[in-house]
Amino acid sequence: MAMEINSSAFADGGSIPTRYTCQGADVSPPLAWSGIPPEAKSLVLIVDDPDAPDPKAPKRTWVHWVLYNLAPDSGGLAEAVEDLPPGSGEGLNDWGRTAYGGPCPPVGRHRYFHKLYALDTVLDGLVRPTKAQLEAAMAGHIVARAEFVGTYQKH
Repeated sequence: MAMEINSSAFADGGSIPTRYTCQGADVSPPLAWSGIPPEAKSLVLIVDDPDAPDPKAPKRTWVHWVLYNLAPDSGGLAEAVEDLPPGSGEGLNDWGRTAYGGPCPPVGRHRYFHKLYALDTVLDGLVRPTKAQLEAAMAGHIVARAEFVGTYQKH
């Protein structure tokens, strides 16, 4: 069984409900995953937007959420999660904080990638890592990957 990530709040490729954006409650959507390989020791979740600032002329990838050392048997995260599973860590998003930051595109319809990685290790020594620092720590340890995409445009 291949590793999968999804949400009960929106379909893969579908529109993210306003509740999970800066125009709504700005809370994290419910996420579920399955098919985690038995050799996985931890999971990493990165949510980012490669269409910033304008999908017609993207200049950077905006990082919305960085989580690491999630337990392989956690099964997902509840909506508006505040208390992460024990042992989990949060990295810095591009607002410079450790928390979910929902879609808030300045112009156009953006894509938001929810990327789940299964690692063959637990990552030690990280303190509020950036996405780049986390990706460097993950290098050579990824045993499986899954991706789920939502879109959003301000109204």
